[in-house]
Amino acid sequence: MNTANDKYTVCPIAATRKTLFGFILVLMCCCTVVAQKKSSYSAKLITQVPFTTFTGGVVVVRAVLVGYPDTLNFIMDTGSGGISLDSTTCIRLNITPVLTDKLIMGIGGIRKLRYVNNRSLKLGTMQVDSLNFHVSDYDILSSVYGDRIDGIIGYSFLSRYIVKIDYDSSQMYVYTKGNIKYPKGGYALKPNIVSLPVESAMIRDSREINPRFYFDTGAGLCLLLNSDFIRDSSLLYPDKKPLPTQAQGMGGKANMQVTILKEFKLGPYRFRNVPTHIFDDEYNVTSYPYLAGLIGNDVLRRFNIILNYDKKIFYLTPNSHYRDQFDYSYTGLGLYWIEGEIRVGDVMKDSPAEKAGLKVDDVVIGVNDNLSQNLQLYKSMLQNTGDKVKLLVNRRPEGLLEMNLKVKSIY
Repeated sequence: MNTANDKYTVCPIAATRKTLFGFILVLMCCCTVVAQKKSSYSAKLITQVPFTTFTGGVVVVRAVLVGYPDTLNFIMDTGSGGISLDSTTCIRLNITPVLTDKLIMGIGGIRKLRYVNNRSLKLGTMQVDSLNFHVSDYDILSSVYGDRIDGIIGYSFLSRYIVKIDYDSSQMYVYTKGNIKYPKGGYALKPNIVSLPVESAMIRDSREINPRFYFDTGAGLCLLLNSDFIRDSSLLYPDKKPLPTQAQGMGGKANMQVTILKEFKLGPYRFRNVPTHIFDDEYNVTSYPYLAGLIGNDVLRRFNIILNYDKKIFYLTPNSHYRDQFDYSYTGLGLYWIEGEIRVGDVMKDSPAEKAGLKVDDVVIGVNDNLSQNLQLYKSMLQNTGDKVKLLVNRRPEGLLEMNLKVKSIY
């Protein structure tokens, strides 16, 4: 039979459990207080920098690698899992990268990674330390945009802060992590983020599907879909005949096709008749069937965007570009800035460019009597469907030739 003393001696485990439970409860309460205090911190504005918008809405900001005098051009890219420098820029700045066995994939191919480690970047009035830049060849991007691209800013930077990209003012705002007041009239996406953000969206053509996509501000197009997804999903109407084209990405050029999707819906925002590129994902960049492709910045630039990686919220507010008409033009002509000249780099078979008589390596002297040699301007002059455009080219050894090209529509 138990005695009075037995109440305290026969159940030491129960007593220990009770004490432990009390300790855990106190600890949980403390953690809750700390968490509440931490969550009460407001995000603070660190810096504000202007940006330039290139073809397809791609955002380019200027920054300085600490210790070097040159101001560099960086693409802001949610589709990049790190931060990078151009190999030519490294040579110009006399920076020697370290070769590794790691690989990086892009739509143009796979390359071994080289790194420039533990560097600092000054962006506006802020300095970001302890950045490890991987090194890639961005000559093709520089030639596409007609301006030097020195690097790409991705997850390594974006994950440290809250970043607002305002296309109405062409300003980028960088805040500390914390609570931020989102503007009225927008919508909070909640992407799955490991290093690259993944978001579901609805697409409709012959049928309606809700696949996953990369959310990619570094892609200067509307939508890019994996050809395997197109085949397996039977998304497109059988009578659709996509047109051949080329696109440029990390690693070089890639052959693609372009067509129109009847409808695309991101959150509550619905777009109709959206230009869509299709590509053979030879290097499995989209990890199909996990992803169908990517959403590019010719859609995303129609919103002012707040990127809050810490809370996994991408907040979209429709801006003044929301109702801009999509670019339906098709010429089959690729123009590039190469060695101080604007040259023809691509001429698609049976395209308006081929029918006009243009050939690869023709040097473009002027478009519609405009001799400014402004590549971005020339490309915009080729985006008006139905227009007849006059190109003055220098073809060796024939000399100066005048070509007349009619801009076709993919719609």
